[in-house]
Amino acid sequence: MDANADLLHEKPQPVARELDELPADADEATRQSLAERLVPHVRGLRARHPGLRDLASDAPRGRKAVRHYHEIGLLDEPERAPNGYKRYGVSHLVRLLRIRRLTDLGVALSDVPSVERGNEKARQILLDLDAELAADIERRQRMRRELAAVLENRAALDMPPGFRTLADDLPETHRSLLLAYSSFLTPEAMAALREQLAVPRGDLDAEFAALDEDAPDEVRQRLAERLVPEVRRQHRDHPGLADLGVSSHRRTAVAESVVGHALVEFHNRAHLDVLRRVHAILAEDDTPESASNGTRG
Repeated sequence: MDANADLLHEKPQPVARELDELPADADEATRQSLAERLVPHVRGLRARHPGLRDLASDAPRGRKAVRHYHEIGLLDEPERAPNGYKRYGVSHLVRLLRIRRLTDLGVALSDVPSVERGNEKARQILLDLDAELAADIERRQRMRRELAAVLENRAALDMPPGFRTLADDLPETHRSLLLAYSSFLTPEAMAALREQLAVPRGDLDAEFAALDEDAPDEVRQRLAERLVPEVRRQHRDHPGLADLGVSSHRRTAVAESVVGHALVEFHNRAHLDVLRRVHAILAEDDTPESASNGTRG
């Protein structure tokens, strides 16, 4: 019920009785006369009781919230006036403001009684909320940094977080591969990859990127042989990147599937052929026979 009606019961009794006894079929003139006599009293009451007239609407989500608080026992039911209206007082307003204070801090309604008791459980509830807020603040700050990077350089939108400084130095295919790899690589593996890519790109990288799909066999073989030492160095400096079982936070089969599809989609047939040749040379060098030949030499 409207809290204004509660205030009307504090007005002079003759007017109160006349309002309570007003028949439902009273004519327009009678209603208007009574309303005009009530206006000065209501104005005075509102001036003396700021806030009470808006008690329900002042609560979170308004009157529905007040009814819900009654239902779950957070707010005592007020007494009712003879006409059925609930008569809220200042104690109800204070209680509602206290509930709103706690819920604004993130306290669940079911935890309000525990927090008000101030016991160890209350402390743990507040500590958990503080931890959640800290994590949320960190997440939002990270989002702001990423937004700033995108505003500064549109290419950063195609890069995983933390790689924006490399955006201008990498071709679009490399940026796409990085985004794909970020879906399964661990943070440690992504950091190693970032360190690996921070090394200035040389002529060999540029030659591989520019390789034409119809490049002749000898060009592909020569490029593969020149890439082998560089790939070996990368494996030596960042061994975890060569083992998807170690560097992936997802199942190895999933990571291998992503890598395979990404390579096919973002490289032409000549690129893939060169990569296969590099892999074959490395595999051959790692065989026991190759190792023994190297020892005899």
